Amino acid sequence: MDINQIKRRYGIVGNNQQLLLALSKAVQVAPTDLSILVTGESGVGKDVFARIVHDNSTCRKAQQGKGVVSVNCGAIPEGTIESELFGHVKGSFTGADKDRKGYFEEADGGTIFLDEVGELPLSMQVKLLRVLENGEIMPVGSSIARKVDVRVVAATNVDIMAAIRAGRFREDLYYRLNQIAIHIPALRERRDDIPLLFRKFSSDMAERFGMQPIFLDEGATEFLCSYPWYGNIRELKNVTEQISVLERERNITRSVLEGYLSQVSSQTLPAVVGSYAVDQISDRELLLKALSMGQMINEMRAEINELRNIVTQLASGGVLTHATTLPIQPIQHSQGASLMPGSDMRFIAPSENPSYVESTPLQEPVLVDEDSLALDDRERQAIEIALSRHRGNRKLAANDLHISERTLYRKIKEYNITD
Repeated sequence: MDINQIKRRYGIVGNNQQLLLALSKAVQVAPTDLSILVTGESGVGKDVFARIVHDNSTCRKAQQGKGVVSVNCGAIPEGTIESELFGHVKGSFTGADKDRKGYFEEADGGTIFLDEVGELPLSMQVKLLRVLENGEIMPVGSSIARKVDVRVVAATNVDIMAAIRAGRFREDLYYRLNQIAIHIPALRERRDDIPLLFRKFSSDMAERFGMQPIFLDEGATEFLCSYPWYGNIRELKNVTEQISVLERERNITRSVLEGYLSQVSSQTLPAVVGSYAVDQISDRELLLKALSMGQMINEMRAEINELRNIVTQLASGGVLTHATTLPIQPIQHSQGASLMPGSDMRFIAPSENPSYVESTPLQEPVLVDEDSLALDDRERQAIEIALSRHRGNRKLAANDLHISERTLYRKIKEYNITD
């Protein structure tokens, strides 16, 4: 099957070279059993590539006409994700009144699509690595491994290498998933395809509801192509459908189009993607950046607290206890006190401190970081704005904030937000 046939079969529109390369690679690797990692921003259509790989593979479920088993890893609560993926046996936890197959067993003999794989907890990443290496799953509550024959296609819109450096994603799992890498370009990287996509969505609406299709004049087309499209194809489709339904005049001018796009841009919080920069940054965009940095800041806080504990141990006994107890040789100051290397922090050596008691370590005072509190307030405000805008719909709010639903649930609980 050539690329043009693939495009017609799956409704793919566009002639961008990066897009055609991604399609060609998907068709070429489909007959193999290699794991595939599809990368690209939210809304570019990563799920379509999973279907292309499955339908053109040699697995028995594809030959029987059965589809891909799709799993949104970011939408499953952390407490139930193991049971969802690998199943459970009767009595393994409260409410487990019978054995249940997980997604991997449902996909046995076929393809499983793990969307937002970058949102998987570290504990689940270890178990996914076992499946990829040994083809074995362990249902919750069972001590017997089960063999599965599953082709894995994973997708993510996060910077996996940055997540690896931050300790949020296992490097060995990345290389196991990334046997074949397929990158889908963002819509703003294929601007020549934007008018083609608009016409397709307009024609689809006209055929679906028996109405006349809408058309763009020259000014509207120019504005359409210059718009950044943070939501990619999904956003373009939504805007086209809105105009098709709401506008009586079928010839759309730039002023009409600007009305729809200005509403979108003023109500959404664009994601920070790659090296793409926005010249005009609004307060809400700053709130989104603060929210997206929240996890990184929490990790930095944990590291600072660990350093504080080390300093306390040094001050209380002159030894550093971490994984092992290592003697520390403090530098003797001329006044009889000890000076820590590379700093101006001083403490009294244990031999010179009459109040020192070995069994009673010093208590580190609790320090309040006012900047952190301000950041927490901005995070909470961003979440409340998104929930209010979507009338409590958490899925839409998570999309608005460009975070996973699981992260949003955790933040709502952390800040005790009522929606």
